Amino acid sequence: MSKLCIVGIGPGSKDYLTQIAIKTVENSDFVIGSQRALDLFENASQKIVFNVKNLEEFLYKSVDLVNEGFNVSLLSTGDPGFSGLLKPILRIAKEKNLDEKAIEVFPGISSLQLASAKTHIPWDEANIMTFHGRDDQSAILDIIENNSDTRESINSKSSIILPSKSVKDFAKFLIDSGVDENRKITVCERLSYLNEKIVDTTLKDILNSNFSYMCILVIY
Repeated sequence: MSKLCIVGIGPGSKDYLTQIAIKTVENSDFVIGSQRALDLFENASQKIVFNVKNLEEFLYKSVDLVNEGFNVSLLSTGDPGFSGLLKPILRIAKEKNLDEKAIEVFPGISSLQLASAKTHIPWDEANIMTFHGRDDQSAILDIIENNSDTRESINSKSSIILPSKSVKDFAKFLIDSGVDENRKITVCERLSYLNEKIVDTTLKDILNSNFSYMCILVIY
């Protein structure tokens, strides 16, 4: 049976690729992913590039190729099961009558996981949330309390968040929603890359800063 392998490629650096991810990709007939993801695999076979605008089209193509008898690796940033490609592929596979047994998922290290490690926050002592691809971010208000707890507090959980918009827009949303502008926050930018930055700041100060879209936020 041909396989559709959804391969988690980690936060971005080659150093965080798993050995099974490399082996799986190199043994595939086709490898589909963003240019940034494909660049991690020099020895991959036929590469097919997608971007945000045509992602859905190439997800369908990956399923079609498997139905045609090819082994396909679909590269998913971070971990496929968390704001990754697993959910849409399961939907498309059902629509295209691809047997779920033909789908294999290889987990990767997510940027949220790496942010947790960088800030020394145990997973079971944090609220883990993603707003990737969502316009409504109000759910965060039900999680964080409007106070100025520090990271040393043992009475409240920190929140590790993948925002859907820019860091500045997210901070403005929180302040406009009544969250204390002096609330402590850590911005983890471009995790795993050589120009990685970990910045301890406040919501107010973020409004006067410039960060890339590749950020994870930790709210204390």
